[in-house]
Amino acid sequence: MTLFPALYPALPWLVLVTLALEALLGYPDALYARIRHPVVWIGALIGRLDRAWNRADRPAAARKAAGVAAECVLVGTALAAGILIQGLLARLGDAWGTLATAVLASSLLAQRSLHRFVAAVPRALRQRGLDGGREAVSHIVGRNPASLDEAGVARAAIESLAENFSDGIVAPAFWLAVGGLPGLLAYKAINTADSMVGHRTPRHEAYGWAAARLDDLVNLPASRLTALLLILAAWTRGGDRAKAAWTAVRRDAGRHRSPNAGWPEAAMAGALGLRLAGPRTYGAVRVEDHWMGDGRADATAADIEAGLDLYRRSLVLLWGLALLLAWVL
Repeated sequence: MTLFPALYPALPWLVLVTLALEALLGYPDALYARIRHPVVWIGALIGRLDRAWNRADRPAAARKAAGVAAECVLVGTALAAGILIQGLLARLGDAWGTLATAVLASSLLAQRSLHRFVAAVPRALRQRGLDGGREAVSHIVGRNPASLDEAGVARAAIESLAENFSDGIVAPAFWLAVGGLPGLLAYKAINTADSMVGHRTPRHEAYGWAAARLDDLVNLPASRLTALLLILAAWTRGGDRAKAAWTAVRRDAGRHRSPNAGWPEAAMAGALGLRLAGPRTYGAVRVEDHWMGDGRADATAADIEAGLDLYRRSLVLLWGLALLLAWVL
């Protein structure tokens, strides 16, 4: 594959094949039942480090240092595993090695599952009303679904679609293109750590600091790329939608409490003529966030389906970008 196959920067062909395999096959339920999922294995290591090193009797500075050390162990383990596996697969030769790598890498993207879970929300709203919509959206958002009306359920689904498009698809594809399987595994380890310990709670305020900051850093390029893909996808639906998406990103993305989530959310809001984000409730905690976009707040099931259409168009553009890079390089 290259002179140093275990460390090679992945060819765009690898990204393209990985995206295609995941879109066609997803992660088979039978395989999950037999060996679980790589993220489950990563989560097990994160949980073990958290229990061993994040002790309540330690001062905040010591817990913060422990969190930094845990991130080093986690990322180092992911990189080492990726390098080892990549080296073994490279012995299969260029074509078979790339295909085998793509099969493994496809388990760490979420095109198919994201579409399935989000598409379940408008279907539930139409068939089972508000209670059905709340139950369906609870699988993809962290906020308290009981606090959501129908518009809130629809907005939550669209926001989750935008944000997870960035960190569940574009970011893994980006780091696969930059660092091959080691880069992809390291990204998923960082992202999983943030979701598990990167919270501003009494237990994880200090210990999870490194996880949250590192996740912000590695998601920065993909969040901007995702916004661009959504703007270009909006252009295929009409120039006015693309202009509104661009305006929303320039005006609102930097006002989001997350340095990254505001970019895809603002682009999605502008493209659909909606207002997203804004005040929300997570558990019992009220978060007063800025609105993304200046359209309607009363989103509907039809708006979720329009968001899914935009998502599919954006995926086509992502595939096209990988193909273009493969041809150029």
